[in-house]
Amino acid sequence: MAKNFTDLTGKKAIVTGGAQGLSYGAAEGLMEAGAEVCIMDINPKVADVAKAFCERGFKCSAVTANLGDKKERREKFLEAVEKLGGHLDILVNGAGVQRRHKCEEFPEEDWEFVLNVNLNAVFALSQMAGQTFIRQGSGGKIINFASMLAFFGGYTVPAYAASKGGIAQLTKALCNEWAEKNINVNAIAPGYMDTEMNTALTDPHNPRFKEITDRIPHKRWGTPEDVKGPIIFLASSASDYLDGAIIPVDGGYLVK
Repeated sequence: MAKNFTDLTGKKAIVTGGAQGLSYGAAEGLMEAGAEVCIMDINPKVADVAKAFCERGFKCSAVTANLGDKKERREKFLEAVEKLGGHLDILVNGAGVQRRHKCEEFPEEDWEFVLNVNLNAVFALSQMAGQTFIRQGSGGKIINFASMLAFFGGYTVPAYAASKGGIAQLTKALCNEWAEKNINVNAIAPGYMDTEMNTALTDPHNPRFKEITDRIPHKRWGTPEDVKGPIIFLASSASDYLDGAIIPVDGGYLVK
């Protein structure tokens, strides 16, 4: 019988930001592939989301966490691992925030907020996951969310662009040290996605909506469903020899 390389039965995963958007899709995809998932989110509905997953027959728990707080993110990471039975196989760093201002008007406090959640927290959680994997001696998978803005700068989002460029480089740096320990660190770079974060752009009356859609060869914006396949691949044994990759999930936007 052929081996199912993407079977995640028995695997334990943490997905940050899993109460909504692309991270919700990532969490759902992992559970559909057989994994048990703990979703971490500042969103107060995170427990309800986990309960709804359980009612569908999945194994899911929830931790409410402010990942921008150093002390809290460490405590909540440990709580999540405990809810998974004290073992961890997969970390998906999907939580992210956005602030929009013209570059010359961008407030320093917004800059610090975005960098703290989108980059500092990802390093901290990845470090804790790496320590856990090394202690377990079992290897593991870390999947980061970069962005198209890891490749170009965007408009009115300098902090977000800087944070996602940092994610791409952090992914490579962690790979260099941890690949030999059987810890795979990779990232997906979502393109223009129809999620809560992009409501300002998905308004059909916004001229940018048509401009962006016309450039996407797939001729549509992405959805949480579109990240499931890449996430499952990167979380499974199918990607055991893939390290430090930044994989665009963009409907072809980058190549046009």
